[in-house]
Amino acid sequence: MAIKSKQSAGAHELSVAMTFLGHEGSTKYMSLESICYCPDGKQMIIGSSDKTIRLWDLRTGKEIEERRIVSEQEVRVVAVSRDGRWVVTGGADPNYQRPGLLKAYEVKKGIVKTFKDHSDGITCIDISPDGKLMASGTDDHTTWIWSLETGKLMAGPLEGVHMVGALRFSRDSRRLAVNAWTGKCLQVWDVETKKLDITTGTPGPSIFMLRVSVFWTTNDKTIVAPFNFSDPYNIIQTIYEFDASTLETVGAPFQGHTNYITGLALSSDCALLVSASEDDTIKLWAFESRQLLASFNVTRPVFTLILSPGAHKVAYSTLGPNSRKICICNIPPDIFANIRPSQDALSVRLRIYSPSYILT
Repeated sequence: MAIKSKQSAGAHELSVAMTFLGHEGSTKYMSLESICYCPDGKQMIIGSSDKTIRLWDLRTGKEIEERRIVSEQEVRVVAVSRDGRWVVTGGADPNYQRPGLLKAYEVKKGIVKTFKDHSDGITCIDISPDGKLMASGTDDHTTWIWSLETGKLMAGPLEGVHMVGALRFSRDSRRLAVNAWTGKCLQVWDVETKKLDITTGTPGPSIFMLRVSVFWTTNDKTIVAPFNFSDPYNIIQTIYEFDASTLETVGAPFQGHTNYITGLALSSDCALLVSASEDDTIKLWAFESRQLLASFNVTRPVFTLILSPGAHKVAYSTLGPNSRKICICNIPPDIFANIRPSQDALSVRLRIYSPSYILT
């Protein structure tokens, strides 16, 4: 199967290299809430509202069933540390009667740590690049920072202005960017002092609430996020780059989607930006020039989207009734001929290794 580009000139095909099926459940609108590549790019972890965490072998296209975990709650988010030592999962009680479950699995040792201070469902998580800290956002507008080594709470609750939609540690692990679920308020927190450095935007009513990623760029100079400055109906169609010190916008925004953005991914060298939208497209952008490289149709709206290590594949889950699929697509090779990452950006790439992912 191939997804054809909407561009009239220089048309591309986004080939679907692999599709994962197998998540079964009685809920008609069950969704694959979160997908995450393991650092070696050979395996993928999927968290689902069917209360499972599953490990897939990308070489065979099959689930490693003996490693499946059945959770007590819907699994909203999964994350893997850059060195592969930790796998973190966050969940929510579908009946909103219990706090969300946050767990960290130390892969090689088979140790599981449970973090219990939350009072509501987990909406997003991130592991610091140095692998020492974990941050979690919740439905009750709060953000928490934890030590993965000791399991102790390091900061929190950090009060926000709305449910937390996305958060991301800076590349030096010293700051934390937090984007509200409404896309109307972006904050930067100092991890060491536990104080709010700067904020932009204002809280307000929203029709759409999204969990769309936020990213730091090279040397932590800027932050990239979908944002809504003015639309009263909160149709977040635009992606902005913000100065990390002032949160003033930098350069031209990424514009082209005609409905709200549902997924965002930035390559580690800050060369390629990929976005997905309810307008049934996935768009590929040259980050520095803002050039739209290609726009591809998808048959259903994308629910979550990520790039593979090395950024040569894009993986996404679809949104809609009975949607239980993950698609992994090859990015056309000629796309990379149009982007030129700087030497500074290339120098920040981290070395990764291939551990054995055994979740217990």
